[in-house]
Amino acid sequence: MRTGSQSLRAVDAVLADDTCEVNCVHPAEVERARTATPDLRGVEEASALLKAVADPTRLRLLSALKTGELCVCDLAAVVGSSGSAVSHQLRLLRAHRLVTFRKEGRIAYYRLLDHHVTVLIGSVLEHVLEDDTSDNPLSDNPLIDNHP
Repeated sequence: MRTGSQSLRAVDAVLADDTCEVNCVHPAEVERARTATPDLRGVEEASALLKAVADPTRLRLLSALKTGELCVCDLAAVVGSSGSAVSHQLRLLRAHRLVTFRKEGRIAYYRLLDHHVTVLIGSVLEHVLEDDTSDNPLSDNPLIDNHP
C-alpha cells in the first residue's frame, strides 16, 4: 500500500508534461475566461451544492430519485439506512434545493427538484461510467490507486 506522499510523487511524475514550459499569458483568453467566471457568491454556492452531492449516501439518494418519486421508507431501503438517517440527508438536500417533497397523509414523498438536478446527477454518473480514459494520464499508471 502506498503512502500519501508516494501517491503525490507518482501523480507529479505523470503530470510533469502537462504544464507550460514557458511563462506566457494570453490576455484575450484570460479576459474571456474572467467574464465567464461567476462572482464569488455564485462560486461559493455552486461549491456548496457540489459538496452536498459529493457525499456517497446523498448521491445514492439522488440517483434513486432519478427513477421518480419515492417515500422516505423506500429511500431508506434503497440505501440500506434508517429512516431517520435518510431524513437527515434529505433535509440537507432540500436546503441545497436539490430535492422537494410532498406529504400524503403520514408519508413523505421526495423527488428531484427540477430538470437541472436530474441532468447534473445523470451527467456525473454517466461521466464516471465512461470507458474512454484516453485523456486521463492517471488511468493507466500502476502507481496511482484510482479506487480508494
